[in-house]
Amino acid sequence: MTPREEYNKLIAKKVIKEMETRGIEAFYCQSKKEALEKALELIPEKSTVAWGGSESIKELGLISALYDGNYNLLDRAKAENQDEIDEIYRKAFFSDFYLMSTNAFTIDGKLVNIDGTGNRVAAMIYGPKNVIVAAGMNKLEMDEESAVSRAHNKAAAINALRLDKKTPCGKTGICNDCKSDDCICCQVVVTRKSKPKGRIKVILVGEELGY
Repeated sequence: MTPREEYNKLIAKKVIKEMETRGIEAFYCQSKKEALEKALELIPEKSTVAWGGSESIKELGLISALYDGNYNLLDRAKAENQDEIDEIYRKAFFSDFYLMSTNAFTIDGKLVNIDGTGNRVAAMIYGPKNVIVAAGMNKLEMDEESAVSRAHNKAAAINALRLDKKTPCGKTGICNDCKSDDCICCQVVVTRKSKPKGRIKVILVGEELGY
């Protein structure tokens, strides 16, 4: 085990302990492969599964694995128009499992997320019976302020470039607290507790995932 791997495992142990005090069920997986196995272990066959926009989930290979299994999938990528996308967003609130990552998490176990449309953070807060969050240790921050800054100045800026949004951060790489039509920072949500207990499940991954 390399020093970085040892460090990630050590810090993850503390974060998991803190998350458990917040009613969040948390796990640590050394690799993406282990994380994929853990996610599939948590989702029974025939479950209805939805997900928000997440590069981390894609990088794990979780979407592909679900399509290879026996699940009822709500995939907005299969929608043919905006009305169908909106319908999938709403159906997601009735899913058994909602999959996502987080823009940042803190050493004391909080999750910080920024959203444009709001469907992702809304589902995290209420609706789906279970929420599974997969996050690489690269998203760890020491406190809430730093986590919010990361969400604005790194995650949102990179996503604006990925989605070809016409925002100031897409040009400068830094949040300008904009109110542009393309703004993807419309909601900022700090999750400090899972209610009911255990509804939110976090898989921390000892490799870099997403932005």
